[in-house]
Amino acid sequence: MGLTQTNEDGIYDARSLGRAKMLLLGLQHMFAMFGATVLVPAITGLSVSSTLLFAGLGTLLFHMITKYKVPAFLGSSFAFLGGYATVVTLGKEYNLSQAEALPYACIGVFFAGFVYFIVAALIKSYGTKKVMKFFPPIVTGPIIISIGLTLSGTAVASCESNWLIALVAIAIVILANIWGKGMIKIIPILLGVVGSYLIAAIAGEADFSSVASAPLFGFPFQQQDTVLPVIMNPNYSLLIASILTIMPISLATIVEHIGDICAISSTARRNYLSEPGLHRTLLGDGLATSMASLFGAPANTTYGENTGVLNLTKVFDPKVIRLAAIFAIIFSFSPKFAALVSAMPTATMGGVSLVLYGMISAIGVRNVVENQVDFTKSRNVIIAALILVLAIGIQYGTKSSSISIGFTNLSGLAVAAIVGILLNAILPGKDYEFGKNQVGDTSMNLEV
Repeated sequence: MGLTQTNEDGIYDARSLGRAKMLLLGLQHMFAMFGATVLVPAITGLSVSSTLLFAGLGTLLFHMITKYKVPAFLGSSFAFLGGYATVVTLGKEYNLSQAEALPYACIGVFFAGFVYFIVAALIKSYGTKKVMKFFPPIVTGPIIISIGLTLSGTAVASCESNWLIALVAIAIVILANIWGKGMIKIIPILLGVVGSYLIAAIAGEADFSSVASAPLFGFPFQQQDTVLPVIMNPNYSLLIASILTIMPISLATIVEHIGDICAISSTARRNYLSEPGLHRTLLGDGLATSMASLFGAPANTTYGENTGVLNLTKVFDPKVIRLAAIFAIIFSFSPKFAALVSAMPTATMGGVSLVLYGMISAIGVRNVVENQVDFTKSRNVIIAALILVLAIGIQYGTKSSSISIGFTNLSGLAVAAIVGILLNAILPGKDYEFGKNQVGDTSMNLEV
């Protein structure tokens, strides 16, 4: 497959923009992922600084494994939140505090990363084509749409804290992206964050009390945050229970990973499922997750927020993502920076996220349209309908945003993906073959 560096549909070599502009683009990607990435440790009790450090290191590791070709950023995964909470609850039965129980959950996440290795090995052995026949556009399109829609609730909830501040962020993003010229046009998210934050600060909506007391430099994690205390003195019953509770969640996140890589491929007009290969992206994600868990950071996953940035800016050079990763690593050593970002009104990130999450769903719609999915066929209507209804219905119609299956909980997105995959495999009338169907691969811009 021949791929050319062309500016017809986007910028694939950001060096043409100059170093200063590349740095700004890297900062923009870092801020795009920041809100959601630090929310996971805020909910679970894990270290924020360690989370930032291993989001950066995990992204760089992912890029190395994927031959530096895939413009993906790896941030904190929300899929494992239920697993962390369950292990903390189990820890209470052994008189363990939250801080003492979390390392057990991290070990469970470490083993979940091995499931990625197994799936990657199977794909390498049997070929991407055999795996991707289960993920045609009628499955991946609605899944991508659902990813954006299931995330949208958190964006709206953040906006509700101050809709005026959120609208300022949205307005700046739209104005910069539609009417901006030159560099302004390709850093709308960064401008939206900074502009809205400044307005909020002037209006007295930002609390900077914690910023002054925070040290400028500090190590991102302490020994007690890592899995070392468990290794030194393990409770084997809780350890086994943690592994059995968290490992199955990886099956759902693997499906989400495939949807994310499809979205990135569709956005950048490059078939990353074939080159560098789905087995490499899965391996990179799994390695990043296992590495992060050892040091008390959350599981990693490819981030939809950054896919939204790619879609807005049309700058698809992975070097820009690696700059964002380096910035995340640098800032992880500064508690003052973490405090400064924490002081940012949630409405600011809410307004920006509202645009980015909408972009993700829009990518899914484009995936379906450009692949010319035939909705006159009942099978396609049924598959798309159940994926969308299950993903959104479970997310917003249940108390825990998930359903209990055996000894684990599955998110609405995971259930929807599993149902969609099974229906596509069972129902007659399949008309898509990965890598050979010219219509089916249109959105990937293949040159086979």
